[in-house]
Amino acid sequence: MSKPPAHTAAAAAQAPKSKAGRNLPAAIGVGLALGGMCIAVLIFASEWWYLVVGIAMLIATWEVVKRLQEGGFDVPVIPLLAGTAAIIASSWQWRTTGVLVALASTVLIVMVWRLLSQGLNAAPVGYLRDLSASVLVLLWIPVLASFATDMVLQDHGAQRVFTLMIVVVCSDVGGYAAGVLFGKHPMVPAISPKKSWEGFAGSLTFGIVGAICCVVFLLDSQWWIGVILGIGLVFCATLGDLVESQVKRDLEIKDMGTLLPGHGGIMDRLDSLLPCAFVVWAVLSALL
Repeated sequence: MSKPPAHTAAAAAQAPKSKAGRNLPAAIGVGLALGGMCIAVLIFASEWWYLVVGIAMLIATWEVVKRLQEGGFDVPVIPLLAGTAAIIASSWQWRTTGVLVALASTVLIVMVWRLLSQGLNAAPVGYLRDLSASVLVLLWIPVLASFATDMVLQDHGAQRVFTLMIVVVCSDVGGYAAGVLFGKHPMVPAISPKKSWEGFAGSLTFGIVGAICCVVFLLDSQWWIGVILGIGLVFCATLGDLVESQVKRDLEIKDMGTLLPGHGGIMDRLDSLLPCAFVVWAVLSALL
């Protein structure tokens, strides 16, 4: 028998993935680096939070748009990137009103841009499909992210953002640990084969405990708010992850990008955080 090719041997020598399908050391390293940067910004220079979020959303939008284009969608890069920047910047100056105006303006621009790019005399080919995908990108990425920026301007703003990050991390760690140690019953094998009901139970346990601790010690409020927040965030984080998994399966890709070792792209790291930003904003705005 002939020897395996050199590139095959090199691939086999790479760091093995965990049972959950990740390069665990790389994932932990990247996660700690990103988390540390966000914490430092929120503590020492909260005014830069908008810039950090804006850059991350621009990269995430770029990743999703390129993947959609590779999948046959004719979604315009320039209007979507400009709209992403405008939505985040407007949330700084005019908060939710600015977000709504920037969103509506970008949608109108995309409608005309896609119309002109196809040609006024040409028969419509995928116009509605491409326009729908473009609007989804705007709602999914910069609009949901705007709730994470708006929280900074509220009372105990940095602590609210910390709560978002801590509870989502608790949910992720709890689900990962329980899934690896005890996972036997697949949750949604057609969408995410590695998710299990045991992992979801771990997410729920860690998420609720983390939320209670954040609400009591960071926000100085009642523990039962943490229970509500924890349950809501775990469900939302899980569904957010499944939504992105479904999108990737529809596009027949594994990751949205390759920027973050062990995680994929920026969007692969934000799939749970983005919808959870709205939940934290809504629950804490209503109950605190």
